[in-house]
Amino acid sequence: MNIQKMYTAVDVHVAGEAFRVIKDVPCKYYYSLEHLNEQFSGELAEEMQLLLNEPRGFIGLNGCIVVPSIHKEVDAAVLFFDHEGSIPLHYGGIVAVITMLLESGYLKKRESNQYKIETLSGIFSVHAYVEHDEVVSVSFESKLCYMVEKDLKIGNINYSLIQADKVYAVVEKDTYSPEISVENISELKKWGEATLEAIQKQSLIKRLILVDSSQKETNHIKSITFHEDNFIVRSPGFVSTIVSYVHALFKNDYIADKPFKNESIFNSFITVEQVKKEELGYIFRFESRGFITGMQTFLLDPTDPFPTGFLLK
Repeated sequence: MNIQKMYTAVDVHVAGEAFRVIKDVPCKYYYSLEHLNEQFSGELAEEMQLLLNEPRGFIGLNGCIVVPSIHKEVDAAVLFFDHEGSIPLHYGGIVAVITMLLESGYLKKRESNQYKIETLSGIFSVHAYVEHDEVVSVSFESKLCYMVEKDLKIGNINYSLIQADKVYAVVEKDTYSPEISVENISELKKWGEATLEAIQKQSLIKRLILVDSSQKETNHIKSITFHEDNFIVRSPGFVSTIVSYVHALFKNDYIADKPFKNESIFNSFITVEQVKKEELGYIFRFESRGFITGMQTFLLDPTDPFPTGFLLK
């Protein structure tokens, strides 16, 4: 076998969502993370597809490239990417990266439990708590999240538009929507596809969140997030959680000074609490945990018929 390229990666899951964390990338000179992202997006685009796409990866797998930061006070810089290319920020990816760095020994545990991670969306101050060489909790603050428009209606669908990393449509579960459970996955996908298509006739969105607030008295909801390509997010979704919180605040369904728990279709959880109300919206603090699932070395043989892989959707 003629090995053309070789990459080592650590796989981590955060609340059920999978991340592939890569450290051994080609050395590049860069004067900003944006500059490095431009280089990787051009020169390494095929390699990034190779590592996320089948047969080495799968749909829904997220990528994280970890490099030294140019800022002395920052512990690591991260570029996030998915099957479509570079993305500015992935909150779950921050949890995955700090977990990998601490548990693999790349970062030493600090008494303060405080670390700094640089992303294309800025530098995040992260609290990571380590017990017996295992990261048991990671917390940090979100970017601003705010209501764009509420009480919209198309047909029998009532929804709100909320801005986070992008605009999300939020629909409250009613008699027209299926129960959020694994047993209903096929029915949910059909509902999500039809509802997203209907809302897109009226609003420019690519994400839809269905929220079940039947346990709202305990500040506990259940949600499921649909992408435009009918993909379902495997975790409760960090962005989905704060978007759902903003939706709840405008409905006066929740007590703002208590932690808010969002449960996924697979019964994983993300906990969030409001830390700041600004003129336009809200900033939240996440708490979650990552689990390393494997360490792998990926090879590319120049005769491989699938140099960039493929995806079954």
